[in-house]
Amino acid sequence: MLSPDTPVVLLQHHGLDNLGGKTGLALLRYRRGPVVAVIDPGHAGEDLERLTGIRRAVPVVGSMREALPLVPAAALADPIPATAPGGAPGAVAVVGLAPSGGRLPTELHADLVVGLEAGLSVASGLHSRLGDDPQLAALLRPGRWIWDLRREPDDLVVGSARAAALAPRRLLAVGSDMSVGKMSACLELQAAALRAGLDARFVATGQAGILIAGGGLALDAVRVDYAAGAVEQAVLRAAEGAGPDALVLVEGQGSICHPGSTATLPLLRGSQPTDLLLVHRAGQTTIRNQPQIPLPPIERLIAALEALAALARPDAASAPPARVVAIALNTGHLAAEQAQAALEEMAALTGLPCHDPVRVGGESLLADLRQGWAVAAG
Repeated sequence: MLSPDTPVVLLQHHGLDNLGGKTGLALLRYRRGPVVAVIDPGHAGEDLERLTGIRRAVPVVGSMREALPLVPAAALADPIPATAPGGAPGAVAVVGLAPSGGRLPTELHADLVVGLEAGLSVASGLHSRLGDDPQLAALLRPGRWIWDLRREPDDLVVGSARAAALAPRRLLAVGSDMSVGKMSACLELQAAALRAGLDARFVATGQAGILIAGGGLALDAVRVDYAAGAVEQAVLRAAEGAGPDALVLVEGQGSICHPGSTATLPLLRGSQPTDLLLVHRAGQTTIRNQPQIPLPPIERLIAALEALAALARPDAASAPPARVVAIALNTGHLAAEQAQAALEEMAALTGLPCHDPVRVGGESLLADLRQGWAVAAG
């Protein structure tokens, strides 16, 4: 795993201006630790904020050789005693995009070679495992590592609804489609909660979330029979020592509306949520990449999610079945006035608090959630 102070070189080859680079873009937006350089030959020398809208002062360079002088010398020094991800103080080259078919572009592979030769470690969320590449593995310096984070945990168990007995609230983000902002909504909520002095913990379940948080569960690498159990274990670990006032935020994956997605059910089963946050892109009426698949009316989707959340719960569960308590509306494609109108329309349609936490921060959404919880508690 990545420690909070690990210097990162982000390999974002031709992915700074499109969804193919969403992993790296999320890392730039939400990682608190240092990102010393972004490599994108197509945008070398450009201003990162102007290009992406992300307010972060990181130089964009054209190659690993240009990035290496920006890495602190101490992060490249030998020897380093640790031999596992998270143990070494060295810098890490992070693959921030998901190329078609999982194959690395030739120039990205070449930059990894240069980085490993210089003493970097490597982190990758690709389905193809870089550690199995004999050329890359042979270049590892002592104490460095290649972290292929999309691996099954070693301690898999079948789910048994143990998270239902946890004291803290457990909010699961669920989406009307893939890539609508489920992770971002959770991270914005966590940031707002931490600023308010609350105990808020994030359970990462996808590659971007894991790289940002430094660890977590790669749900799509787990066999389906163990998926709910893997989520359950991740939530139990995140909630260790948490009291009833704490908030555990579980990153959602996929959507029950998507014909290719199976992720929502194990997330529901494993996390046993007390609350659901529905994430939706304003104005979207079909699955984005499969426009022949219509989205149901939001009211029907809410009812379906709540019905699923009410199943497979123990009789002694400490909280009633989860309800959709708010909507995080993705308005990033709309102008300010259009965004406000979309928020008001959705709130009127559903009777639920509706906010865009990525656009304005998570404070207003958190305030409405806390108010609702206080009312429910009597």
